[in-house]
Amino acid sequence: MKNVVLGVTGSIAAYKAADITNALTKSGYNVDVILTKGGAEFITPLTLQTLSKNRVYTDMFELDYPREVTHISLCKKADLFVIAPASADIIGKIANGIADDMLSTVALAMQGIPLLIAPAMNTRMYENPIVKDNLEKLKKHGYEIIEPKESLLACGDLGKGALADVGDILRAITDHLQEKTL
Repeated sequence: MKNVVLGVTGSIAAYKAADITNALTKSGYNVDVILTKGGAEFITPLTLQTLSKNRVYTDMFELDYPREVTHISLCKKADLFVIAPASADIIGKIANGIADDMLSTVALAMQGIPLLIAPAMNTRMYENPIVKDNLEKLKKHGYEIIEPKESLLACGDLGKGALADVGDILRAITDHLQEKTL
């Protein structure tokens, strides 16, 4: 069974993580979800736990298994790491080596597997040169960017920044996992 680590951040698109989790689980993948504090403002850990059938990680200092360093054990068993939706905040943290929560800590420890990131934010934020620079940094360090789409955003603006279609995200994930199997 392939293992996917799914990061979910503070974006109105966080509810789509339920569809991603559900589809991956139904396809036979094990999904470990890391939910940031901001992400939990939009979707509950219970929803993602029910769909993944696994504990949802929210706090890097929570020690259920004292003999296990959770952020490292998640990395060791992962076949693919994806953040969907990825806020400007998490993109900036990872691009600049900041590890101050469970998701950014796990992201910085991931190595040797496909790394995918699906940005979701307001167009003004997405087009900010700092965010663009951070995405370029992530590309240089092996991340594949699943481009956001142009859409009517939750704030009423029309522009690029909406989370890619769930089907596109799932296709990117399964393409990488099937590639790894071959």
